[in-house]
Amino acid sequence: MPDPIGKVSIRLAMPADIPILNRLIPESVRSLRHGFYTHAQAEAAIRHVFGVDSQLVSDGTYFVAVDGEQPVACGGWSWRRTLYGGDQRPMGVGNLLDPAVDAARIRAFFVAGTHARRGIGAKLLQACAAAASAKGFTRLELMSTLPGVPFYAKLGFTEIEPVVDTLPDGTQVGFVRMTRAVHLPGDRLP
Repeated sequence: MPDPIGKVSIRLAMPADIPILNRLIPESVRSLRHGFYTHAQAEAAIRHVFGVDSQLVSDGTYFVAVDGEQPVACGGWSWRRTLYGGDQRPMGVGNLLDPAVDAARIRAFFVAGTHARRGIGAKLLQACAAAASAKGFTRLELMSTLPGVPFYAKLGFTEIEPVVDTLPDGTQVGFVRMTRAVHLPGDRLP
């Protein structure tokens, strides 16, 4: 069987990637929402929550997975308090975290439906964990979409609490806040 990741590589996102990623993210949500979010919930979340947080790109903490030259996934981490949300509605203030007491934030992971379940998200998470560790963080925290919960649980995250976000249009969308140590036994770092 061929390598599930194949020719996919990980690199830091650049400002020029933002328009492409803002097209990839809705496609990812629409293709992976089935069984977790209704059509109306997915569309409301795309409008109000899911999108690139350009602060992550500016900070040099947002990664893009590319298949050849084509971006097929994205995800990052942050030393800022914002827990989730794109430029259209970041949730939490952007104040800096203290690695001695705070968990680094895992942010805005999206994989194109055509490339889902091939190990790309895990490779992105490894890059984020290594970078967060290099900055002194020992824990990770994230706000998972419902489709993402099994993925993150498989990678050692445990649930802190379920969250229901009431979006500006009144739509309620469920998430799960999760955490884990930066490094777990058996982690392979890039």
